Amino acid sequence: MNQETVPAGPQLDSPIRNFSVLLSPTPRGARLARLLATEQLRSWGLPLEAPGHIVAELAANAAVHGRVPGRDFRLTLYVVGSTLRIEVTDTCGDRLPQALPTRLDAESGRGLVLVEAFADRWGVDLGPPPRKTLWAELRVLDRGGIAVSDEDRERIASCDDLDTLDRRLDRAITATSASEVFAEG
Repeated sequence: MNQETVPAGPQLDSPIRNFSVLLSPTPRGARLARLLATEQLRSWGLPLEAPGHIVAELAANAAVHGRVPGRDFRLTLYVVGSTLRIEVTDTCGDRLPQALPTRLDAESGRGLVLVEAFADRWGVDLGPPPRKTLWAELRVLDRGGIAVSDEDRERIASCDDLDTLDRRLDRAITATSASEVFAEG
């Protein structure tokens, strides 16, 4: 009998680390989103402060403005190359977020201003009705204080060796320059 080996489907150029969880659209669910995200980022060796604030604000928006009784919101984190993407999806796609002018003594209304301050990019994607996803992206090596050139970003994105990427991410935690991250050995 002849056997034929079929090559595997398309392969990604770099690994994608991801985490996703459904949570109740309540203040408790929003708080849990931040705690779970922080622990996941810690396990990946990534910065905690800016992503933690972003998760807190996006999850609070889902709990306050995107709440539909009986429906949860989804928190998703993933890292591709040197970029962390944070997504919060709720089932209230007819209510899009708006950054409104806020009085100085107001107790709320600054969430999207904070997201914009901490994120490198952010936006809203409308999903299959009735969903919407608020997302924010951060360049995690830059957040660690390491200047990363476009050439170095390309080296990260084009690397398909998981061991090499893990070593580079481990080094990025304590590195003070991109050359330390990419040192061989």
